[in-house]
Amino acid sequence: MQHNTQLNPELAKEVNVDLQPTKERIMDNFSYWASFLGGCVSIGTFSMGASLIGALTVTQAILAMAIGCIVIAIGLVLIGNGGHKYGIPFPVQLRSSFGTTGVKIPGILRGVPAIVWFGFQSWVGAGAINMCLKLLFGFDNLPVVYVAFTALQVALSINGFKGIKWLENVSCVFLIGILAYMLYVVNTKFSVEIGDRFANIEGSWGMPFWAATTAFLGIYSTMILNASDYSRHVKEKTGPVATGVIYVLSILPVTLFMGLIGLLVTAATGNSDPIEVFATAMDNKFLTVITLLFIAFAQVTTNVLNNIVPPAYILMDSFKMKWSHATILVGVLSMCMMPWKLVTAESADGLSLFIKIYSAFLGPIFAVMVVDYYILRKRTLNVNDLYNKEGVFKGINWAAIIAIAIGSLCSLIVVDLSWYVSLIPSGLSYYILMKSLKSSESFHKGTILENQ
Repeated sequence: MQHNTQLNPELAKEVNVDLQPTKERIMDNFSYWASFLGGCVSIGTFSMGASLIGALTVTQAILAMAIGCIVIAIGLVLIGNGGHKYGIPFPVQLRSSFGTTGVKIPGILRGVPAIVWFGFQSWVGAGAINMCLKLLFGFDNLPVVYVAFTALQVALSINGFKGIKWLENVSCVFLIGILAYMLYVVNTKFSVEIGDRFANIEGSWGMPFWAATTAFLGIYSTMILNASDYSRHVKEKTGPVATGVIYVLSILPVTLFMGLIGLLVTAATGNSDPIEVFATAMDNKFLTVITLLFIAFAQVTTNVLNNIVPPAYILMDSFKMKWSHATILVGVLSMCMMPWKLVTAESADGLSLFIKIYSAFLGPIFAVMVVDYYILRKRTLNVNDLYNKEGVFKGINWAAIIAIAIGSLCSLIVVDLSWYVSLIPSGLSYYILMKSLKSSESFHKGTILENQ
């Protein structure tokens, strides 16, 4: 079935070409799988694994990671359907529920964690490169390497999704191989220490277990919201079941590898810094360098897909910036976040709390988007209405803003389960407010409320 994704020529003149409906679908199933596999090799997952020491057994940790990944896959399918069907990016998709001005609020809530993660992972990657340079050439200047590494990632992103596709396709086999090797090294070199550390841990199937699923879910809860930024580039014949399978087969393996490596290495050594651990754990200089380069390369594949594209689109939509200028600004802002403060040995628990807190705001946005698209609009959007900033979606839809405020307050009461707790209050509030708020009547067009 064909869907109308043609933008009125008059409206197209006013819209940045990168924000217009996608005309060329460049991602086949393999490319999409490779993109998400590379995009999910996050050092943040290593830190989340480290934060579970003493709380869960290894089996419980694996199940918590798996549940988090499956929820992520479902969320990506639900949100990504609109982008895949109509070729629209995240900021445009938000307009039907938040309004052309109101999108700035969820945009900021989505963009800030991405910029923080960009800075954090760039600092980790730069540390790995700096360690390689020190081992090979005696060069040691982490601040200079960090600035250069950030600039490199921005430069790669300026090429857009064609450059991202090439990068992720080339990297996927390398990433899987090195991850398997790292887990093997950890499990063999530290087997005694790991056994001793977990011998007396009973674990829990209660709050600590479900809080762990929230932590792993929270790493990618940002990615769920802007699923359309990715899915709009996928070939039209790829359906929701196929994309769901792609998400699970890409996100789950790398999350299990990285989470387990973080859990086992930190349990054995007491050190949550992967660079220091792997620089000292291997007797072979060549393998040490390869592993450290993997850590650096993994940050590139994750940042380019998940932490540069979303805030860049938001900046383009909100401030009418060009793609290249927006990506450069994202790089500058990431350095302003002082990521060197986030990678200290004491930061694992703080990083986990940060994820749970921002998840308290992202879960409500997800709920509003799902209710708007699936329940109120029955998966039918008018593309020209979405791009008309003076049309029915002009301004702010206060039903959506109030709904995410209600959901966020509810989730902050139980911050360990923030994402889950926020869904029903936010979704129900949005539905009721859309029916009752007079200021939201213009947003009724195209919904089941239109003729009521």
